[in-house]
Amino acid sequence: MSDTDRHRSSANAAGRTAPDAKRAVCAITGRERSRHDLVSLEALRPAVVELIRADHPNLPDDALIDQREVNRYRSAYVEELLRQEHGELSELDREVADSIANQDTIVANVEHEFDRRRTFGERVSDGLAAFGGSWAFLLSFAAFVAAWIGINLAQGLTGAFDPYPFILLNLVLSTVAAVQAPVIMMSQRRQEAKDRLRSLNDYRVNLKAELEIRHLHEKVDHLIIRQWQRLAEIQRIQLEIMQESRGSR
Repeated sequence: MSDTDRHRSSANAAGRTAPDAKRAVCAITGRERSRHDLVSLEALRPAVVELIRADHPNLPDDALIDQREVNRYRSAYVEELLRQEHGELSELDREVADSIANQDTIVANVEHEFDRRRTFGERVSDGLAAFGGSWAFLLSFAAFVAAWIGINLAQGLTGAFDPYPFILLNLVLSTVAAVQAPVIMMSQRRQEAKDRLRSLNDYRVNLKAELEIRHLHEKVDHLIIRQWQRLAEIQRIQLEIMQESRGSR
């Protein structure tokens, strides 16, 4: 074997045995993951660290944890906050907690989703209810009644198809009122259901915003405490330097 072949074989062997600097092992699961998917234990908020150490007390401070495990503990932390706040975790609170842990948005277009699920009959009833509460309906209906009365008065008592006191007109008006009332009630019922969905969505958004603000406060407090600790350490070092300089004099 030539010197060139020996050099290539040794380089290939070294490449196979050298560890991959872009991958590391999760301290909890023991699985090898990309460093991009791992989070250092020092980078997490203290409350989440306490939950992790409760299950894994022997983890070092610089341990690397899979992002999925971090999200799972974050979800458990949020659920604990909600239990303390409400006393009992509901399905809505669990949905908000999962959205925070997975960094998902929960804002939904309730109007579009509700309108998309309407049947043909519901669309017709909503259209009739909207038309029945407009000026176009009032003006057109007033013109219809005026034309009905004018035609019958012009033809007289003998030639009119509905002479005074316009009994047929009263029947038509009663029929229109009897049909219009349930149509309007059906439309109002669907509007109430839409309002309930809108209120539920607003509650989810407000609850998530409140929890996010609480997390921001905790993060800011944690950063301030870390800064004070560093400043105190720097001050102690400066005092030691001053004492050493005085002793040397």
